Amino acid sequence: MQPDPLSAKFAALADPTRRAILARLAEGEASVNDLAAPFDMSLPAVSKHLKVLEKAGLISRGREAQWRPARLEPMALKGVAEWLEHYRRYWDSSFDRLETYLKKIQKGDPNGPRN
Repeated sequence: MQPDPLSAKFAALADPTRRAILARLAEGEASVNDLAAPFDMSLPAVSKHLKVLEKAGLISRGREAQWRPARLEPMALKGVAEWLEHYRRYWDSSFDRLETYLKKIQKGDPNGPRN
């Protein structure tokens, strides 16, 4: 059974090396050699990270002669951003209610908590 697309994206994003690769690709296309440069790992290890990112739809790989550039697929992050936005709104609302409640307590509001 294939994981749902959002789960695959979060699994790919869970690894700091893959997040660093995505950050680099946000600057433009890059080869495996370019992407491997800042890491202390083999080219095959970087290629495995790229396959995970590609399978999750976060990057695509082209073919130009012998060069296989990787490129970021920014729209693939839209579903992640939408999912996170839902919870950001929830937490913002919760913190706003908490702030209102704490202000009432500090002012000695009779509707505040009772000891």
